[in-house]
Amino acid sequence: MNRRAARIPLLRRSRALAITPRFWKQRLVFWAGALAIGIVSAAFAGLADAAQELFGAAFRREGWLRYAPLLVTPAGFALCAWIAFRFVPASQGSGIPQAIAARHLRDDTERASFLSLRIAAGKIVLTVLGLFCGASIGREGPTVQVGASIMLQAARWGGMAQARGLILAGSAAGIAAAFNTPLAGIVFAIEEMSKTYQARTNGIVLSAVIIAGIAAIALVGNYTYFGVVAIAAEVKRDWLLVMVCGVVGGALGAGFSSLMVAVTRRIRRLRAATPLGRVLAIAAGAGLLVALVGILTGGATFGTGYAEARSAIEGTPLPASFFLGKLVATLASSLSGIPGGLFAPSLSVGAGLGSTIGSLLGSPIGLAAVLGMAAYFSGVVQAPMTAFVIIVEMTGNHENVLALMAVSMLGYGTARLVSREPLYHALSRLFIADILRQRRAREAAVRSGA
Repeated sequence: MNRRAARIPLLRRSRALAITPRFWKQRLVFWAGALAIGIVSAAFAGLADAAQELFGAAFRREGWLRYAPLLVTPAGFALCAWIAFRFVPASQGSGIPQAIAARHLRDDTERASFLSLRIAAGKIVLTVLGLFCGASIGREGPTVQVGASIMLQAARWGGMAQARGLILAGSAAGIAAAFNTPLAGIVFAIEEMSKTYQARTNGIVLSAVIIAGIAAIALVGNYTYFGVVAIAAEVKRDWLLVMVCGVVGGALGAGFSSLMVAVTRRIRRLRAATPLGRVLAIAAGAGLLVALVGILTGGATFGTGYAEARSAIEGTPLPASFFLGKLVATLASSLSGIPGGLFAPSLSVGAGLGSTIGSLLGSPIGLAAVLGMAAYFSGVVQAPMTAFVIIVEMTGNHENVLALMAVSMLGYGTARLVSREPLYHALSRLFIADILRQRRAREAAVRSGA
């Protein structure tokens, strides 16, 4: 009886809250934000694909035009880096580390230095420009920063207090809309963005993923990112393939991650003395390296690598040199200071690695490519659940769930032996360190003025 009596006032308060204008304003603004993420993600995907196709149509030809990237790519990289440095700082790179850093900050002004509508717009424009110049980048990581920026702005407009949860929801919705992988968006939010999951955030994450996903599907249709893979792993036949892909892919992914973090720290110190001049020099040098690798590989390493990865998944072997060339081009693009993500290029490197291993072992190329993707991606980001869930959803093949789980865990375990620091979280700490230095400088200035 006492419990029933206690529930009645609570029920009355809930009903009273549900009819207040503030309650409905927050809900409507949140729904509009999630809807905007889906629409923007679909438009971003279309622009990115068009930019990549234009680059291929212009420069992937015989004759002298095939050498034009030696000028176009370095110049384009320098232009992107200059615009990012002058007008949209904190837009460089993937965008996922910035979103993670913003979740750790409590001051709204400091969060705005990483997540804002201006940064989101600049991120889209510069990523598209980078793809038009042949950069080995993807749009999926940037979509996370764009989604988090839109949702954080919705929180400001709606007067919502759950900023950290809304950043998480916007990030998950961005992944879900970018790949048409709703489950991967949720797992990504749990495993990579937050490392922990609070029950009170589950509703907003699920709602954001659903609404953004519906909006994206309404615009581009329901699709499987890489098509459907028909071949399934067999324990007796493919256990060696799973083990080799897991260990080699995890080690290579961790090596890429460690090298990127180490060189990023070095570059940040070099740019501290003469920022703009060194920013442009590093960007142009990285662009020249990307152009050289692209020309040597017949243009295969330019862009996201989606076509090459899909070709391998469909059973066409990739050249043994492809995954190494793509890895170098992706590393150079990521270190150049231009906006652009790692998701799609990393999946392409993994597909090339798997194709090579499958050819050496005499295994089915399509299966090897899928396993290589999961292992390498798990090694890079050290997020095994995200790796196997996103591959399952992108290939539409649920028969390989156990094999993908196994190869992802092998990749993760091997990566942990090579590097204890996950890539995105290591990079996010660099952004947080910048904010802390700026905060200490402001406090010192106030004390000196007093």
